[in-house]
Amino acid sequence: MEMQDNSVLSLIGNTPLVRVSHLDTGPCELYLKLESHNPGGSIKDRIALTMIEAAERDGKLKPGGVIIEATAGNTGLGLALVAAQKGYPLTLVVPDKMSREKILHLQALGAQVVLTRSDVGKGHPEYYQDMAARIASETPGAYYIDQFNNPANPLAHETTTGPEIFRQMNGEVDAVVVGVGSSGTLTGLTRFFRAQSPATAFVLADPVGSVMADYVETGSFGQAGSWLIEGIGEDFIPPLTDLSMVKRAFRISDQESFDTAQQLLSSEGILAGSSSGALLAAALRYCREQTVPKRVVTLVCDSGNKYLSKMYNRDWLVDQGMLRLPEVGGLTDLIVRRHQDGSTVSCHPDEPLNVAYQRMRLHDVSQMPVLDDDKVVGVLDEWDLLLSVHGEPENFRQTVATAMSGHVRTLSPQASLQDLLQVFNDGHIALIVDKGRYLGLITQADLLSFWRRQPRAA
Repeated sequence: MEMQDNSVLSLIGNTPLVRVSHLDTGPCELYLKLESHNPGGSIKDRIALTMIEAAERDGKLKPGGVIIEATAGNTGLGLALVAAQKGYPLTLVVPDKMSREKILHLQALGAQVVLTRSDVGKGHPEYYQDMAARIASETPGAYYIDQFNNPANPLAHETTTGPEIFRQMNGEVDAVVVGVGSSGTLTGLTRFFRAQSPATAFVLADPVGSVMADYVETGSFGQAGSWLIEGIGEDFIPPLTDLSMVKRAFRISDQESFDTAQQLLSSEGILAGSSSGALLAAALRYCREQTVPKRVVTLVCDSGNKYLSKMYNRDWLVDQGMLRLPEVGGLTDLIVRRHQDGSTVSCHPDEPLNVAYQRMRLHDVSQMPVLDDDKVVGVLDEWDLLLSVHGEPENFRQTVATAMSGHVRTLSPQASLQDLLQVFNDGHIALIVDKGRYLGLITQADLLSFWRRQPRAA
């Protein structure tokens, strides 16, 4: 039914379905439901609207009430969108592993964001769900959404996502590949398809480290690990979970998720997030192991533009050990932004200080090498800028050459680790130069990241 409402909330749902045409899907047809086309950019817009409107109908959320929720991802963005449109203040408790783009998006929508630790579990006072429940109990007029226990969560998918998929696939759906966060998507779709198409199989995509795949296969689970995929995977079985139609589970590593999302972008032109990479990876595995043609559907849960600083950021991938730079030996292996790759952040001695300062801010660095024809002629840092500008804005027009420090400490690629540590101890960054040619720089953080990426001893 077409809504006549002109509000942005009327654009939630009725997302397009596209067929995968350039990836190997074996004998199967694989279709992607583009939930990234929702106005808030994710599938969670659906449950945000359903849960808030259910609370309004039930009288649990009254005019002027405050909405509280714990969210590790897109549910918060959906709630922020709906709350802003309906005029409710919103407080979100967010684990500190959430991408910067999501946090900035939440704050831009007017939500109050409370960051908490992502390394603690249920029962710890700083566990995000426990903290949200506590804030709700202490806030007059607050309504705690509690997506993990809210029946309106699966209801959204039972009444909208499921019927849309069924209609778009002309009632021919052999398998649906989903992940589990709060389990609303799985449970809602299970309820719909059990009634309309009980032969449809459900396939679980689960991050390596999550307990859901173990539970599907054995009925029990142990200690959870950790993973970088956002939005799916759990360290417990969510109360709303219905696994009754799940026939197969695939464990997807962070590496496979990110690589598959990159393949989706390069081959199909779809920019998707990390959970979508995991779902697509599981869907491709499932399709390729089939011996007869099947029609399979999975979801593009959200857009990859929320992860540009993470899974689509080369430096972040290197730091996480997801992307290996060519190893050439010596200190060069510690350089993340290698000059020969064009990824160096540097400045030229003739550039105005204002341009150099803006480049520092854009790339979040506090110092830059000053290069002239690939040769290091100086270093410019924030202290040099402070001394040169000294409260006079017009001094930003001066050139880098007037402010830079010409006393530069350089190391050759063959220098020892002890030499590198001495440069750090003296308060400098290490500029690596080979036969007069600049190769890149090494910071203390680069060395720490390099050590963290090394394989653990058996």
